[in-house]
Amino acid sequence: MITKSIKYILAAGLVCCGLSTTMTSCNSVLDEQPRSQFDPTYFSTKAGIEGGLTSLYAHLRYFYGNGYYLNTLETGTDEYTYAQSADGNFKDADLSGVGSVTPTSTVAGGAWGTLFSNINTCSGVIENGEAAGMDASLLAEAYFFRAFDYFILVQTYGGVPLDLGAGELKFNTSPIRTSVRNTVPEVYKAIFDDLEKALADLPENPRLTGTATKNLARLYLSKAYLTYAWWLENPNNIPTYPETTRDAGQSQIYFQKAFDMAKAAIDNPGPYALQPTFYDVNVATNDRNSECMLYADHDEDEKYGNGGVGYGWGSGGSPENFAYWMETWNYTEMIAKNDKGENINPVQREAVQGLGRPWTRMAPIADAFMEGGVWEDDVKAIDSRYDATFTLSYFTNWDKAGNPSPYVIGANGMQVKPDEIYFSWVPESDDSKINYTGADGKLGFGEMAGRPDFVVAVNHISRKKYPCNWKIGIYRTDNDGSLGSKVNGGSPRPWNVAKFSEFYLLAAEAAVKLGKNDDAKKYVNVLRARAGKQTYCVNKRATQIVDHSAEMIAATPDVIDIDFILDERSREFWGEGYRWFDLVRTQKWAERATIYHIAGDGYTDMDLKEVKRDIPAGYYLRPIPQGQLDGMEMTAEEKANYQNPAYRN
Repeated sequence: MITKSIKYILAAGLVCCGLSTTMTSCNSVLDEQPRSQFDPTYFSTKAGIEGGLTSLYAHLRYFYGNGYYLNTLETGTDEYTYAQSADGNFKDADLSGVGSVTPTSTVAGGAWGTLFSNINTCSGVIENGEAAGMDASLLAEAYFFRAFDYFILVQTYGGVPLDLGAGELKFNTSPIRTSVRNTVPEVYKAIFDDLEKALADLPENPRLTGTATKNLARLYLSKAYLTYAWWLENPNNIPTYPETTRDAGQSQIYFQKAFDMAKAAIDNPGPYALQPTFYDVNVATNDRNSECMLYADHDEDEKYGNGGVGYGWGSGGSPENFAYWMETWNYTEMIAKNDKGENINPVQREAVQGLGRPWTRMAPIADAFMEGGVWEDDVKAIDSRYDATFTLSYFTNWDKAGNPSPYVIGANGMQVKPDEIYFSWVPESDDSKINYTGADGKLGFGEMAGRPDFVVAVNHISRKKYPCNWKIGIYRTDNDGSLGSKVNGGSPRPWNVAKFSEFYLLAAEAAVKLGKNDDAKKYVNVLRARAGKQTYCVNKRATQIVDHSAEMIAATPDVIDIDFILDERSREFWGEGYRWFDLVRTQKWAERATIYHIAGDGYTDMDLKEVKRDIPAGYYLRPIPQGQLDGMEMTAEEKANYQNPAYRN
């Protein structure tokens, strides 16, 4: 194979994270120290290898928690569309005629540069680690991350280069500007080999908080086996690139491997476990819990590499965790009269989970909340995941800004006091009970008899106002009873990348493809039973002890199919960046996302409009970024052939 390289890979190794570390037995977390770059000689020392390992975790911050990367994985799916304040990045991803995906768009860029840079660091750690006296369990972390990064790349772009200039999976020390893409099977072989090596050598328990373990390797082996099995089967004849043959008859082997790997992890959980309730998984006060296996970490202590998580106005760029901004509408534009007849903002920007900085870039589609959707009324009534996914009730907080007003006038002329609900999203079935004409000037709000809070039914979700994603919202402990001086910054919370709960859905999906309906139902029902249990209601801010587990299990269909698995994956991982990969893997993207409904750009827009997307089969692969093509010293024909076919001029 000819020598090839990637523009973003520099001889210095990983430049973007700029971290090194010291690791001792008494440390509980990675001890980060700033470095401007790594060079090849640095990797020949034990300290250099340790620094490289720390950078592998730090690199997660450059795409997980980045709002533009989240956009590429959610906008254009059956979960999200672009919102009223969206720019071209979000409209491009929607594929609804208001923009287009091109090699120069952020949809194309994704995490390309960050991933290849990190892959080179992984190879440097692996090649130099043994000579530096590193334990195999530490080197296994580099094997894991190299496979992790390649897995994202192959799902996104199809076949990608394994030889970055120094031979396949070798550390590149000489920047070269030619490249040849390997085929999808060749890339998956490298992924499987690295993950199997990682599984063999990683410890059962993390050496430090949040580091890789055997079960983390099992999770990505199961996902990779499952995804490759779908690719081999290719039920909807989705093209791949570079062109290569695929044996559909081999798919069952990999579906079985995916099932076996997920089952092994569930049967031998090690340090991981499901949280008692879905709320416990996602509430900020319980971050880094036993269900979270890998995360892009941040904290309030402003450690090196944290990326400006809270100083004034956030940058809106990596490594900051600012993705929650995108899914947050501008709730601060609510206006109410206080006891003196003065206009005040009853719900102000606050650094608490479920509020935070609004950007109005990504809006959930209304279909998901209506009859036939994943959050239809029957689901809302018994599935606690609805309450613990969305901010549906907006509590007043003007007092935290120092305003002494004792109350504001709410719906039906009733008083709403501090820390009471001013506005709520209510089920579709309540729509006929709402008077939308009696609440003039209230941003399209309505009134229900006997309620002091203004309301809108979810079948009127618009691009301007919609339920926020509570799960990924900001949370700070340094507010001291105020709204929080750092509310406009990024979130200091970790971004959860991998969860133990996914094993159950991977096992169930593989079981469906293997014709093992009883197994599929068994594993799905573990999460559904958990979803029926509730100890706290997010949207009442109150303890609420209920158990709808039996009803949730009774509502599980007798025959589990892929559409039901996709529904369950949406309910578990809504808005977290799983969706595009899920729909592409199962080849259901066009079927489930081509038509959606949402109201317009104005606050008083109520009527849903049907929107059609154009999702051609070639778009199941993203375009190779134009920056990559521009940086290669190849002929125009070679560059054109390097690009995925759907995006060639």
